[in-house]
Amino acid sequence: MDNDRLLIAEDIEVSYGNIQAVKGISFDVRKGEIVAILGANGAGKTTTLRAISGLHKIGKGSIRYKSFEITSVPAYKIVSIGISHAPEGRRIFGTLNVKENILLGAYTMQSIDDERLQWVYSLFPILQERQNQLAGTLSGGEQQMLAIARALMSKPEMLLLDEPSLGLAPILVKTIFNVIKEINKAGVSVLLVEQNARLALQLADRAYVLEVGKIAISGSTKDLLSSTKVQEAYLGKKSNK
Repeated sequence: MDNDRLLIAEDIEVSYGNIQAVKGISFDVRKGEIVAILGANGAGKTTTLRAISGLHKIGKGSIRYKSFEITSVPAYKIVSIGISHAPEGRRIFGTLNVKENILLGAYTMQSIDDERLQWVYSLFPILQERQNQLAGTLSGGEQQMLAIARALMSKPEMLLLDEPSLGLAPILVKTIFNVIKEINKAGVSVLLVEQNARLALQLADRAYVLEVGKIAISGSTKDLLSSTKVQEAYLGKKSNK
């Protein structure tokens, strides 16, 4: 039912100059879900998130959040209506300390919610330990935690996560994915772009697989995990046929 659908994208197209990166895709995210968008480099995953968060204009189609059309809403207003984006590459401010980076995520709020800050610190205790340390001196995994922590300070109902496992050691990836579960349990819907298909499918409720800007496969993660095509293309399994 539409009342359960927090985000609805219909036939969206996004281009960079003459290159069409996203070619008329449709998808939705329901309240309380974790939805994954999978695909190889250049499939259009990051572009899709950037279109939702207002960082890239769509050429055609519609994006609705809570039934409100947000296609032309500027990025800074997208945050204030309940969507937050932790981008690929983290984009932290290296010359500011950890706490200053986190508090920047609350720029849409009238005041800093200390209870929220303490919740964020409870998710990432290492950030509290290092709150006075320059963000640029953190490890890659800690910087990823910081990017997510910053995104949570605006109290989003929907969190967009772009490649949270990229470049991280397996033990840190496990930590990050466990935190994503906790964030979701706290009532935040998650749209996750991820190249690690196996981990994403184990975490998410549903998934869409993008290939060269189009949705090639979609469905429950249980169905996708058992799909021969997904297994061969993304999970490294060979068909017995």
